Amino acid sequence: MAYFERRAARRISLVSVVLALISAPMAWLVAAESAERDIVLLAMEESKRFLPATDHNALMGEAAASRARVAAEGLSGGLFDIAEIYDAQGRKLAESMTATGTHIEDQLPGHGKPGYTEASYESVKLNNGLWALRVFVPMKEAGRQRIAGYFEGVRVVPAWQRDNIESAAIRVAGMAALAALLCGLAIFPIVLKLSRENAKKAYEILDSHIAMMEALGRAIAKRDSDTGAHNYRVAWIAARIGEESGLSGAAMQALIAGSFLHDVGKIGIPDAILLKQGKLDEDEMSIMRTHVALGEEIVHGMGWLDGAHEVVAGHHEKWNGGGYPRGLVGEAIPLSARIFAVADVFDALSSKRPYKSPFPFEKVMEILQQETGSHFDPVVMQVFLRIAQEVNATLKDISEAEARALLTDKIKRHFLG
Repeated sequence: MAYFERRAARRISLVSVVLALISAPMAWLVAAESAERDIVLLAMEESKRFLPATDHNALMGEAAASRARVAAEGLSGGLFDIAEIYDAQGRKLAESMTATGTHIEDQLPGHGKPGYTEASYESVKLNNGLWALRVFVPMKEAGRQRIAGYFEGVRVVPAWQRDNIESAAIRVAGMAALAALLCGLAIFPIVLKLSRENAKKAYEILDSHIAMMEALGRAIAKRDSDTGAHNYRVAWIAARIGEESGLSGAAMQALIAGSFLHDVGKIGIPDAILLKQGKLDEDEMSIMRTHVALGEEIVHGMGWLDGAHEVVAGHHEKWNGGGYPRGLVGEAIPLSARIFAVADVFDALSSKRPYKSPFPFEKVMEILQQETGSHFDPVVMQVFLRIAQEVNATLKDISEAEARALLTDKIKRHFLG
């Protein structure tokens, strides 16, 4: 159970940290933009108090320029460092600047005659770390949508205000990050409980899977005494080759299940042939070879055992095409079946059988290398050579119970990992 708890803790911690890393900058950005908008809205409200009139004629005629100048001068020096007023046709009537406005005016992007109908703003980064907000306000007649003129103002945000905006944004970002971490901490006990329940169910399901495999294995062993411990050993060897080859997940699960059940089709072979002492004749061999098709039928449609199909169907194929039932050549043979072929022959040669004693390790490896390129995939053999001594030392004189324990460990690792 501890494995599931550790995995749940790692995943929740990772998700919480990722959420914190994502939410913090987003919160900072939102807070900073909100502060910008607050400044702009205040500037827009301030501009309305000074704008000369609310009817179309206020910015027309001989007095328009003087009215606009008074308004521009009133707006500059307060919230604005630059104040510009235009008439309805976009002609500039007046402009007023502070010393700061004069200093930064040439850094502002240029634009054509105003013609907008809604208020807006833009943020402008200036030289020497300065930051300006540029406001565009259409002046509309009271109760009407008719444009009477335009006001454009520029405010260079002072250092103290920038600091306030940044500190407020940092506080919001910190709160968002803390909230994400606290959320992960709060849900951990719930997820842990669910994880424990899932772990229990997973182990129960896994036990049922192992029991199903073993039941089929025992059924084969009852009819063919050579296949009992052999199934455990050969499946473990195949799993080690698979690990060394980088297999994992569904591919590894299919390899283990298929290796354990490779001869399941022998259940359908008559005793007279299966248990015959001595060499089978041609007709008997033809019947014996049908165990592959029978095995395919047995594992097909059995849920998690579906993955065993490739090994069951291809465990008698050979790299050079001389195998059966399909005579597949090279990489047309599924990788799991190519791995199994090496594991199967190694165990058969290394193990004691009713008709033979186990071969010495050196003799087994000599035979395997002689068959490389004809029976065995050369790449798979290269992988096996790296672990052959370890495999031999682990399985030498091992009991069926010990072989079962080895395989059970592999099943738990690869089916619950």
